[in-house]
Amino acid sequence: MTSLSASLVRGAVTSPFKHPGRPGATLPTDRLTLPAAPAAPGPLAAYRRICGFPAPESGPLPLTYPHVLAFPLAMRLMTGRDFPLPVVGLVHTWIEISSHRPVQPGEALEPTVYAAELTAHRRGTEVTMVTEARVGGELVWESRSGYLSRHAPKAETAAARVGEEAPELPAIAEWRLPGDLGRRYGAVSGDRNPIHLHPLTARPFGFPRAIAHGMWTVARCLAEADKQAGELRTVRAEFRAPVLLPATVTYAADPAGNAFALRSASGRVHLTGTVTRAL
Repeated sequence: MTSLSASLVRGAVTSPFKHPGRPGATLPTDRLTLPAAPAAPGPLAAYRRICGFPAPESGPLPLTYPHVLAFPLAMRLMTGRDFPLPVVGLVHTWIEISSHRPVQPGEALEPTVYAAELTAHRRGTEVTMVTEARVGGELVWESRSGYLSRHAPKAETAAARVGEEAPELPAIAEWRLPGDLGRRYGAVSGDRNPIHLHPLTARPFGFPRAIAHGMWTVARCLAEADKQAGELRTVRAEFRAPVLLPATVTYAADPAGNAFALRSASGRVHLTGTVTRAL
């Protein structure tokens, strides 16, 4: 968490000097790796509680947890001088996670993070960040995440990409999210981005109130999906609209529990996703 806080400060300092959309921009080729170590029991238990996962004495890590462990590495890379996009204002737009086998908390997990590609987006430029986790050299878990830097794109790019309509899924559960959820999840994950902490720190970034962490919303949905039969192996989630805190949201899913969505009482869709399960 200390390194993550330092990266947030560095990002605030370096972001004004970066210009998204600059022709010929390239990504750093660095691959950052943490030393192999098992998950610390206390932080893991706190993460399970805040996200709604069951807290067994033994059992595999939640599907999203290696991303949390590796996020300080991603932030260190994205706030470096040679990273072309400003981290301030960067929006997490989607994530794909694949678990090649269940990872037990006692296993020494070695996360690696690198930047894979820059892509033109109808609202700016998107970077794909890759996280890989190994145990004894074996690739056991990996993810790909899209982060959008918003700026005026080229006209042909803006017209080329059109979002798909989210499916209307039946409601399964209703959750009341407290105003301090961002601060509580930030204390557990180390992600204390000001947009999640308080209305006063969110307003300079265009939000009237603090917003929920995207990774909390997908983890909470997976905790609910995990109640269905079959161990979760992959997830693809699209972050469609921020959840302003406090809020009441509805978790919706198909009968098989393979597609899900998070929406507000007004019908606004905040998150959509699909999962696959072990046979």
